[in-house]
Amino acid sequence: MGDLVPGVEAARFMQLRRTLGLTDVVLFFVVAGSNLQWVATAAAAGAGSLPVWIIGGCAMFAPLSVAVVFLSSHYPQEGGLYVWSKHAFGPFAGFITGWTYWASNLPYFPALLYFAAGNALFIGGTDGGALATSPAYYVAVALTGLALATIVNVYGLAVGKWLNNAGAIARWIVTLLLVALGGLAWWKFGSATPINAATMRPALQLKDVIFWSVIAFAWTGPEAMPFMGGEIKRPRRTIPLGLAIAAPAIAVIYVAGTASVLAALPPHDVDPSAGVMQAIDNVASRLSWHTVTPIAGVLVALSCVGSAGAWLGAVARIPFVAGIDRYLPRGFGRLHPRWGSPVAALVTQAGIAAVFIFLGQGGTSVRGAYDVLVSSTVVITMVPFLFLFAAALKLRGAPPAPATVPIPGGKWTVSGAALVGLVTTFSAIVFAGFPADDDPNKLLAVVKVIGLTAMMLLAGVAIYLAGRRKALALAVGSQLDEP
Repeated sequence: MGDLVPGVEAARFMQLRRTLGLTDVVLFFVVAGSNLQWVATAAAAGAGSLPVWIIGGCAMFAPLSVAVVFLSSHYPQEGGLYVWSKHAFGPFAGFITGWTYWASNLPYFPALLYFAAGNALFIGGTDGGALATSPAYYVAVALTGLALATIVNVYGLAVGKWLNNAGAIARWIVTLLLVALGGLAWWKFGSATPINAATMRPALQLKDVIFWSVIAFAWTGPEAMPFMGGEIKRPRRTIPLGLAIAAPAIAVIYVAGTASVLAALPPHDVDPSAGVMQAIDNVASRLSWHTVTPIAGVLVALSCVGSAGAWLGAVARIPFVAGIDRYLPRGFGRLHPRWGSPVAALVTQAGIAAVFIFLGQGGTSVRGAYDVLVSSTVVITMVPFLFLFAAALKLRGAPPAPATVPIPGGKWTVSGAALVGLVTTFSAIVFAGFPADDDPNKLLAVVKVIGLTAMMLLAGVAIYLAGRRKALALAVGSQLDEP
């Protein structure tokens, strides 16, 4: 990788510890590939979101999974899509792909932890009262969750994986609880939301089409596990098998979870930042099962912190590999001698994410901060997927490596999946750039989206060029020092 001597590079990567087995990979996919905040967001959009979930799964999750299985089987090294894009289009494309993916996740951590804070209010058996509108509470919970996720990852995946696994198990348990309560509500009280062929027909108004881009974003996640390819046992087979096992669970969380919230609450009563707990609390209260709400609150909060830990650990491998390639300071490419974790990358991104917590909250309400944090991730997150699908299209004819998982249909299946993924990704970028109907200044909103995306890309270009110049200077210096 990069301009390093292969022997030096191999020596660095030999320090990576293969601590993740199949169970860890399955649970990672569940906790990274699903999120209960998107269940609440979809429920708030109404019954029409149910077929949109299925369309989104076919248009994004399925082609993304095919591309990830193909690319991770052929190129299982640490770094995931950074490495794939680099193999296909060269160092610059690899760096920009990794940079945009890494940078887009920084505002996602605070958004995820704000969602955890909102749902944790129900641990006390209510919606939190005054705390529900307290910025100090949300900032404190987000910073605490960020610190916990960072610390366990600093101790390495041998420790960090347990937070990921606990989060995945908690998410699955609370989803089963939500589905059971939704079914009971439907049976005993009737569905709070009419769910039939007429209400499930996807709407095509602008606000609804914008929502489709959020669903496409929600179906991403299969690409995260390969970032840690050098720390997975037998990655060429473990990643595809783990994804195949996790996929049905992810689909149930999204589709059945959304239907259950709608069975308990009408869409206009669903708060996108706490809708899952609202639904559970509503049904549990009507059934006089008052102990259910606090337990569910703990499970939802734990699942969100587990997601934060999974994503924090995964995306830290991007600056780690970029540090090895010398595009970032060399400290990013070093592992802790005892724990085998990329400490510099983990601590740096946690610090930046903490800044986003304060920036998102500054001068606005809790709800406004949550909306800012969520909307800040969608467009820029989709940019690296253009490179990912394009890399799959470019490399589709690569000869099979030992232990490579064969894909039915071979390069034709990979080509079809990549083309569908490219169309979906490009459409999501375009629609996510449209302002909401109730935005008071639509032109300014569009300018903000375009401007922030351009700033992010230009920052990546500047860092790449600076790192490239430094690497060339070091290479020239070493040649001059030779006798």
